[in-house]
Amino acid sequence: MSIIGKLTTKLDFSSYEDFNKNFRVKVPENFNFAYDVVDVLAQEQPNLKAMVWTNEDGDYREFTFGEMKEYSDKAASFFSSLGIGRGDMVMLVLKRRYEFWFSILALHKLGAICIPATHMLTYDDLVYRNNAASVKMIVAVDNDEIIKNIELSKEKSPSLEKLVICGKEKDGWANFNKGIEDAAPFKRPTGKDASVNSDVSLLYFTSGTTNFPKMVTHDFTYPLGHITTAYFWQRVRKGGLHYTVADTGWGKAVWGKLYGQWISECAVFVYDYTAKFNPTLLLEMLEKHKITSFCAPPTIYRFIIREDLSKYDLSSLEYCTTAGEPLSEEVSNAFHKLTGLKLAEGFGQTETTLSLANYEWMKLRPGSMGKPSPSYHVTLLSPDNVICEDGEIGEIVINIKGERPAGLFTGYYRDEEKTNSVIVNGIYHTGDMAWRDEDGYYWFVGRSDDVIKCSGYRIGTFEVESVLMGHPAIVECAVTGVPDEIRGQVVKATVVLAKEYKPGNDELAEDIKRYVKKVTAPYKYPRIVEFVDELPKTISGKIRRVELRKKDN
Repeated sequence: MSIIGKLTTKLDFSSYEDFNKNFRVKVPENFNFAYDVVDVLAQEQPNLKAMVWTNEDGDYREFTFGEMKEYSDKAASFFSSLGIGRGDMVMLVLKRRYEFWFSILALHKLGAICIPATHMLTYDDLVYRNNAASVKMIVAVDNDEIIKNIELSKEKSPSLEKLVICGKEKDGWANFNKGIEDAAPFKRPTGKDASVNSDVSLLYFTSGTTNFPKMVTHDFTYPLGHITTAYFWQRVRKGGLHYTVADTGWGKAVWGKLYGQWISECAVFVYDYTAKFNPTLLLEMLEKHKITSFCAPPTIYRFIIREDLSKYDLSSLEYCTTAGEPLSEEVSNAFHKLTGLKLAEGFGQTETTLSLANYEWMKLRPGSMGKPSPSYHVTLLSPDNVICEDGEIGEIVINIKGERPAGLFTGYYRDEEKTNSVIVNGIYHTGDMAWRDEDGYYWFVGRSDDVIKCSGYRIGTFEVESVLMGHPAIVECAVTGVPDEIRGQVVKATVVLAKEYKPGNDELAEDIKRYVKKVTAPYKYPRIVEFVDELPKTISGKIRRVELRKKDN
């Protein structure tokens, strides 16, 4: 029996109703994805393809499951020699390098906690994360800017003991490549050193609206929640090659480049590039490598439909999905007209796995997020906690009063108050608003807070405002998201200037943009800067962002 067959009640369904009623995940005792999926496949099917990796320089590698076991064992032995074990926090800043997969599997094998992080983090971003999570070790790709920021952050990060570099030798850094080459045979931890289901395996920093990034934690059962993501929504298959566009610093990478795909015995495709996104190159990758299933945020599809698709042979593509931001009906219809393929939209959060989706048994409705996953009891609540009627806008919530679903986060690390504010009386509040039609399809409306989604990135207004206030010209500011045809939303800063500065100065606006890019991750910078004499406020002095949003929508 296949691995996925062992982990589920059944795999064949006649309808969405059948699927929703009868599909369940079987959660083994002390499940560990690295041992119970990757190592089992390495033993039973060592030559089964696990990954196809290439980069913009034309380098190419293929990895089998046998090789993934070999390299992850070596990495685990190497990390162990550096003092890493169960419960230790390790940040991975590896872009799309294949060492990310070796490393995350190794950390799972050791029972350590993996913190995937984007390479765009600045010194301030790193200092905050290192101290908030008590990071013990950072494994980073060989890049001058990344290395410089990490080294500077170490001086203000007491918990940070070890630095590991993937690439050239560097003083003060252990070398990953040499470390795994010289690693002793790996011995699987036992007893108190071995992981259990309730241990934290992953920690993601995710942007909020009124504070610095929250720390979302997932336990060792989390990968099982992605069976629905990959097998039933993305429709990956054994022998196929799945491509999800995502950097390893974001949660979407494990949604589409690891857990569900490998449980389904499907290989993943990774294109490692540093240049600005190029739709032509992406289409070339789809054609050249004969991708069978593809997932990307709507922004990517907006670029694709502007290209001459007649130049590319996309006949290998069997199924396409999208998530990360709302999908417009116009983009969905245009893509279908050009390719003959329909886009199946889905919805989830860093805190969850796939919660709503369009599945194969359903008639796709462009623009709809679909219907609830059988793993989650989803409904809509009004502001006074009454279940919404069809057509009524409410907050998407998940009832977890019964068995806690595999894939739901365990809480916000070191923030019980915040955890208790979103899980109330057995109900998880997503903070996202939607309405449901009479056939049970959900339609996204927007956030109940101020998180901005730009090209698939989640940007917290508080983070950007905190940076803006460091600019000498700014007295007061408010950050909002405004609609953008290409990116979904872009960041806008509405600014009140100090008296010695004059509004209407284009150079000043550009200087503010450059300042934000320099101080924090570049994707957060405001593409629009507007100067005003004062900001709209409530009687108590709070900024009314709703008024600013009304102006721009």
